[in-house]
Amino acid sequence: MNFEIVLATNNKHKLQEVRQILSPHGIVVYGISDLNLKPEEAIEDGSTYAENALIKAKVLQKVTSFPIIADDSGIEIFALNHQPGIHTARFAQECGGHDKAIEYIIDRLKDQEDRRAQFVCDIVLLNVEDKPLIFEGIAPGHIAYKSEGEHGFGYDPIFIPLGRDCVYALMEEKEKNEISHRARALKKLLTYLRVKGLINK
Repeated sequence: MNFEIVLATNNKHKLQEVRQILSPHGIVVYGISDLNLKPEEAIEDGSTYAENALIKAKVLQKVTSFPIIADDSGIEIFALNHQPGIHTARFAQECGGHDKAIEYIIDRLKDQEDRRAQFVCDIVLLNVEDKPLIFEGIAPGHIAYKSEGEHGFGYDPIFIPLGRDCVYALMEEKEKNEISHRARALKKLLTYLRVKGLINK
């Protein structure tokens, strides 16, 4: 028996990534458009990843009784006072897209020895318990000196995860999906679903 959930996103890259990670465990992941849902726009004005994820999940909860997962994630660069953090998506928009944002980051770090960074992802699960459940994944690493690769999306061309020698964007999806911040959060979600007997794999 499959376990069905709805992912609160219109981001096709994110939907594909979540499906690749969860589908082998008997979980069917629907996108908002798959169910022809029309939620109102989520105003992400929270002060943490978890708060923003919960805002997105609650907006979707108004239009479906399916179990819902919503995530909020960002990249934190230590030398930039852990920015852009929860404002990661907005930062890219203000720069004129991810390519411009990446150029800006590389330029800001050109004389920096401390290139440490981490991706953070908080996932909220609704409509399973009578309260929201939160699962967090953190992927430590550092910022590369130049942008490389065609795989992935967002800041993948400049993020080198700890213990690896290349950026996410040079990795095959399977490799990235084993170590990414979102994968780490989803693995905690999977553990919860197994313990509750909602999935078997």
